Amino acid sequence: MICFDYIAEYIRNTIKADDGILLELREFAASNGIPIIRPETAKLVYVLALATRPYRILETGTAIGYSSILLARTLRDGGIVDTIESDDKMLEMARHNIKMSGCQDKINSIAGDTAEVLRCLDKKYDFILLDAAKGQYIELLPDCIRMLNTGGLLVSDNVLFKGMVANDKLVARRKRTIVKNLREYLGNICNNPALETSILPVGDGLAVSVKML
Repeated sequence: MICFDYIAEYIRNTIKADDGILLELREFAASNGIPIIRPETAKLVYVLALATRPYRILETGTAIGYSSILLARTLRDGGIVDTIESDDKMLEMARHNIKMSGCQDKINSIAGDTAEVLRCLDKKYDFILLDAAKGQYIELLPDCIRMLNTGGLLVSDNVLFKGMVANDKLVARRKRTIVKNLREYLGNICNNPALETSILPVGDGLAVSVKML
């Protein structure tokens, strides 16, 4: 948590809560120690996608399918979410959950290493959610920029990484490489002439970038 716990708790108790399959998936994730997007972050991502009404969405890091289903609900008619997951067990659960949600015609789940899959993709997207391995963000960035339409959004989760990115005193020894890579990533997206970026202290940190060129 990178903001005061009482603030996060207030936000979570104030925003509209999940229901139906999304509530079931959030409870399952909590019970089984599966990291999914935090409630306050999920709401912001959902509102951003609703505001832009994307036709094509790319997500890295499917996990059990929670955010894929959430994003599928923001698509324009005929739109699709392409989501990438490297863990076969997770992907199997995600595909089951996506089918149970009724969104199977809107979500295309792709198995494989994120970096390898991105290099092979030759599509354009209106909205990209980065939520895979944090240390890989800087490696994934060139392909994300390449595939993002002008005016599209690149939304990057966990970019402040428990506050470590902003404060050297918090950096655990085994997390130094991740923190270094995230700092490089944030420096890049904030100074890249192709992007206009804001960093928000929501959840574990969220960066929102608009492709300008």
